[in-house]
This record gives sequence, structure tokens and C-alpha cells, in this order.
Amino acid sequence: MRRRTPPPPAPLPQRDGVDPVRVRLPRDGAWATVREHLVERLTGAGPGTVEGMFAAGLIVGADGRAVAPDAPYEPGMYVWFHRELPPEVPVPFPVEVVYRDAHIVVADKPHFLATTPRGGHVTETALARLRRELDLPALSAAHRLDRLTAGLVLFTVRPEERGAYQNLFRDRRVRKEYEAVAPYDPALTLPRTVRSRIVKERGVLAAREVEGEPNAETYVELAGHRGGLARYRLVPATGQTHQLRVHLNALGIPILGDPLYPVVTAPVPADDFRQPLQLLARRLEFTDPVTGVEHRFVSGRVL
Repeated sequence: MRRRTPPPPAPLPQRDGVDPVRVRLPRDGAWATVREHLVERLTGAGPGTVEGMFAAGLIVGADGRAVAPDAPYEPGMYVWFHRELPPEVPVPFPVEVVYRDAHIVVADKPHFLATTPRGGHVTETALARLRRELDLPALSAAHRLDRLTAGLVLFTVRPEERGAYQNLFRDRRVRKEYEAVAPYDPALTLPRTVRSRIVKERGVLAAREVEGEPNAETYVELAGHRGGLARYRLVPATGQTHQLRVHLNALGIPILGDPLYPVVTAPVPADDFRQPLQLLARRLEFTDPVTGVEHRFVSGRVL
């Protein structure tokens, strides 16, 4: 099998902990210049934006030199540039570092902070913050937590080792334990293992359960209750999008503060941090694939 050639290193430095955008020109195309292709490709940038970036020398090639506006189109060519990002509302909670060595960083992420840059959350992400605060520009996430979920996230320090840690999650060799606060139902028989098929369609906010072979499995246990609320211990065997939220909602006990389940609610202002989703990635356990060390981490956050 033909091995894919890795892209060249970025010729531009990070900005606020965020990598420059890398674009590879398609092998097929009828564009005469690099500029023509980027104008067509980056339609969301707004009229005149790409032309202005070329004029200012902000789009560069692998050698770090500015690409001329009339540079001929070269199939397979790489170019880099930084996006001009709109201001983001700061998430007023710290990212706590639970553990750090030469290979990994384990962080305790707060609610409302995205794990990695995505959509409108770029500089206000756990990854960008840690890159800046720890001075680790090569830091990468081995997995992700939803923006609304708090708790433990594993990051890798060395790019060449990232795959080994990602494979832990792919191969289900990480024990993850979550905690949630939801309504108490005395008629609900627990503990139990919930299995179902979950589908998350692109562009649709909420995932849903459908008929078919199960692709999601969660062990649910009652950890205690008081009044009309209870604390649940959740151990997922799989990692489908919104899996824990979908499964507790299917049991009739939707997680407190969930804006999607059982119904999608209107979005709140970006600076409203009053009602966090009561879901926490409490424990993370695995054998380090590089050092062989048995790791067991516990979040210090409280729901």
C-alpha cells in the first residue's frame, strides 16, 4: 500500500495558541492561479478578503514566502495563512493541570470551554489555553469532551506519539467514568447497562436513537439521591456523540442543565454561564503506551 507523504511543517508560527490554516490545492482543477482557487474555496471569508490577504502578503508557501496574487496554480501545493478571528467571550474558569510529564498533560476542563478549536470557539479552548500557559506549541488533544461537559481530558506533548495515545481510545483501552446529576426516579431499576444505536446527523444539534445494531453502551448506577435529584455514576463502553446524555434521557432522567435533551432549547447569550450541564468526566485510567505506567486520574471538580 502506498504510504501517504506527510505535509511539510507550517512556515508560520501559532497565534494565541492556534495553528495557521493549511490548504492543499486539489490535484484536479481548472484554476489559472492560486488566488482564483482560494477566492472560490473561501467564500465564507467575505468579498475582497482573500484579495486583501494576498495584497498584504499574508498567504505563504512552504518556504514561508508570500504567495504572489498572480502565482500560477500548482496541483498539490500547500499554502498557509492565519484567519482573522472575531473576539470571543472569555470563559471565566481555569483549566487545571492534573498531571504533566514529558509525554502527556492531563487537564481538568471547566464547563463551557471547548476542548479544541471548532466553529466559533478557537482561542477560548482548552488546547489553545494550555499551549499558551504551558508554552507547549506542539500540544495536541488525544480525545475530546463536549464543550458543555467538564472534567478530564488527555493531551499529548509530542506529535510523533499522539497516535499511540489516540489508539487507546479507539481500541477502548481507556476506562472512563462520568458523574451526572439528574432527576431521581425510584421506579427506575438500577444498576443497568443501556445499549442502543445512536445516530448524529451533520447539521442537527441533537442525536437520536434508531432501530438497528447497538453502537452505544453505557453502564448506569445510582450513586445517591436527595429530594427529587440523584447523582449517577456512568461508565461508557463506547464513545458515540452525546451518548451519556441520550441514554439518560431515554431512561426518563435527562441530565440537569441539558439544552438539547429532551428538547432543544433556545441558545443562551455567550456570556451566560449560570446553568452548566451537570455532567463531569470524573475518572480516567489507562496504561501509558509509551512509558508503561499505570495512570489513574480523578477530577477535582464538583457538580
